[in-house]
Amino acid sequence: MYKIAVMGDYDSIYGFAALGLDTYPVSDPDEARSIVNSLAASECGVIYMTESLAAGLEDVIETYKTKPTPAIILIPGVNGNTGAGVLGVKQSVEKAVGSDILFGGE
Repeated sequence: MYKIAVMGDYDSIYGFAALGLDTYPVSDPDEARSIVNSLAASECGVIYMTESLAAGLEDVIETYKTKPTPAIILIPGVNGNTGAGVLGVKQSVEKAVGSDILFGGE
């Protein structure tokens, strides 16, 4: 069975532990790279990552976009939403469907 992990600053992710998810409080991009690669090797199916942490890990996220697991999903942190998570979902839908499904081009 695949695991689900959550990575980001402590304040943004500590509540996910109550849901039974594995949490990894991290803010250093190098440490985060190591954790993502370790999670991928240990059959982690989904990694939720705060948008602020993902900002320094574009190369790692791009590497796993073409692999079945882990799916890296960006979530807003306590400091707000940068829009990166919504943009990622929008791009994935456009790729799957073949066009922008939102009218108005937002």
